[in-house]
Amino acid sequence: MADTKPVALVTGASRGIGRAIALRLARDGYHVIVNFRSNTSDAQSTLKQIRENGGSGELRQFDVIDRKATGEALADLLTKHTLQALVLCAGVRQDELLVFMNEDQWDNVLSTNLNSFYAIAKPVVKHMLLNRSGRIIVISSTSGESGLPGQVNYSAAKAGLIGAVKALALECAKRGVLVNAVTPGFIDTGMTDGLKLQEIKGKIPMNRLGTPEEVASAVSFLASSDSNYITGQVIRVNGGIYL
Repeated sequence: MADTKPVALVTGASRGIGRAIALRLARDGYHVIVNFRSNTSDAQSTLKQIRENGGSGELRQFDVIDRKATGEALADLLTKHTLQALVLCAGVRQDELLVFMNEDQWDNVLSTNLNSFYAIAKPVVKHMLLNRSGRIIVISSTSGESGLPGQVNYSAAKAGLIGAVKALALECAKRGVLVNAVTPGFIDTGMTDGLKLQEIKGKIPMNRLGTPEEVASAVSFLASSDSNYITGQVIRVNGGIYL
């Protein structure tokens, strides 16, 4: 049960990369708190798979762009659990060339992908610093390192996360809280819908898309004792498309 296991919170865990991370951390022995915004059936499916595989977990519904709701949910969660790992995976894309991008497309992507870092990481960091232990793992993107046409909003948000990770890692290292980022490339999830996948595969040195499970493996490593001397780093899971 949760009181005998380390506890991990995974945001955006109802599907895709977030689900794969939740399943992997549960397999690694974590009690996994599955965060989701609105898709209850997908979140329940994630939890069902965790339990069918012998793991334990629970659901927590809150929208990461709603600071009040997020703060209330985290305050309750942190009174009930000692959080050992936080994985920030919730994210959205709303692609458009900047000259055609409207304010909502900019604001929604920045709010979900970047501003939520402040709302979630701040209370969790305080909790971990008091415990002198913890792992914060942020899912950024290759787009935040190399840029991508049509993703000025997404690239800006994901690049911002990388900068935040590096700065926060320096703030927390002396108290045993490690902060790292994982930057997936083109991963076979719903987030790649609408992209020209055959053309993209030809540009990837490994000539294929990655899988959510391959991203989850990197997160598993960063959440484990094998990474005890690693902080402020960016782990690329991208098939060689950006080095």
